[in-house]
Amino acid sequence: MVKVALFVRLRAKPGKEEEVKGFLESAVALANRETTTPVWFALRMGPATFAIFDAFAGDAARQAHLAGDIARTLMAEAPRLLAETPKIEMVDVLAAKLPAG
Repeated sequence: MVKVALFVRLRAKPGKEEEVKGFLESAVALANRETTTPVWFALRMGPATFAIFDAFAGDAARQAHLAGDIARTLMAEAPRLLAETPKIEMVDVLAAKLPAG
């Protein structure tokens, strides 16, 4: 069961929207390798606005994810691709419906 999550807002620099989209689409491969990240979504909220939502069983898994490959790669690419620093919100999951697995 997931108890905590991250919601990360991303705003692409003008002309970098498709690169941000491609980065997020490719990042799912990294998310799939993280055994403690059962829920991971890359979202497009508007022409230049994107987000990542991921959820975890507890804070240790969330902190491990924040120190992992996706976060490291995103922060390295942020100055080139993003108009502002990613806005990382730590949130609690109140209820969830996940596929049986």
